[in-house]
Amino acid sequence: MRHDGSMHSRSPHDLPPLPALREPVRTIGAREFDFSRQVAVMAVVNRTPDSFYDRGATFALDRAVDACLDAVVAGADWVDIGGAPFAPGPPIPADEEAERVVPVVAAVRAASDVVISVDTFQAGVARRAIDAGADVINDTTGLRDPDLARVVADSAATVVITHSLAVPRTPYPRPHYDDVAGEVAAFLAERVESALAAGIPPERIVVDPGHDLNKNTMHSLELTRRLGRIVDLGYPTLVAVSNKDFIGESLDAAREERVEGSLVAAALCIAQGARIVRMHNVRESVAAVRMTEAILGLREPAYQRHNMGERND
Repeated sequence: MRHDGSMHSRSPHDLPPLPALREPVRTIGAREFDFSRQVAVMAVVNRTPDSFYDRGATFALDRAVDACLDAVVAGADWVDIGGAPFAPGPPIPADEEAERVVPVVAAVRAASDVVISVDTFQAGVARRAIDAGADVINDTTGLRDPDLARVVADSAATVVITHSLAVPRTPYPRPHYDDVAGEVAAFLAERVESALAAGIPPERIVVDPGHDLNKNTMHSLELTRRLGRIVDLGYPTLVAVSNKDFIGESLDAAREERVEGSLVAAALCIAQGARIVRMHNVRESVAAVRMTEAILGLREPAYQRHNMGERND
C-alpha cells in the first residue's frame, strides 16, 4: 500500500511468492472463488453424539440446521456437515450416517446457496448427500475407497483429499514420520493422481494435510511451519486446525480455551498459501481471515478514514 492509502501490487521484496494454483478460479456449487486472492471460511457442523468439539450439541436435526444457517449469517462461505467422527470408535453403518447428514444437507440447500460439504468416507453416503444438494465430499481417508472416487467423478462435486494413515474409526498409536511434510505431500500427490485417473478433473480437487489425523503435536506443528510443501502441489489447500489437540497441547489449553491458538494457526497457514480454513468459531474466524487477507494485500480494507483527511486523528 502506498503512503496515500491506495493499494499496489506487491514488489518481490514484500512477501515470498506462492506457487501458481491449477485453475485458481473455482466454481463450487453456486459460488465462485478466486483462490489466488481469496480465502474461504468453512464452518464445522457435526451431527454426531460424540463429536470432537461440541460433544453432541448439534446432534438434533433442528440444531444442526440452525447451526449451519447461523454460520452463514456469521459470514461463512461454506458449511461442512459430518455424521461420523474420524476418531476411533464403533463403525457407523452407511444408512445411519446418511440419515444423520442428508436431511441437514437438504434443509440447508433449500434455505441458502452456501457451499455445502459432507465429511464422509463412505461412497453410499456421498452419493445420497450429492443427490440432496451437497457440493463437496470431504474425505478424511484420502480416497481410500475407490467407489467414493467414482461417485465424485460421476457428479459435479468437488472432493477434498485428506492425508491420514489409519482405517477409519481405528486407532493408530505412535505414528512415525522421517519427514512429515514431505511424506504427507507425497501421499497427497499419489492420491491426486488416483483421483485424476478415476475421472475427477483437476478443477474439482482440493488437498488437506490432515492436522492431527494420525499425527502427534510435533508433527502437526511441523506441518503448519512447512505448509508450503503441500501448497506446492498446486491445488487449493484446506487446513483443519480449529481447536485441535496440537493447539491444546502447545498452549496447555482445554478444548474450550483454544480459540486464539486456532486463529493464529489459521492465519499462519493462510500466509503460506492455505485458501480454505475449516473452523468452529465462525464469527471470530471470519474476522481473522479477512484481516489476514488485508495484511497480505489480497483484499482492500472495508473502508479507510484514519489519516485520510486534513486532520490526523
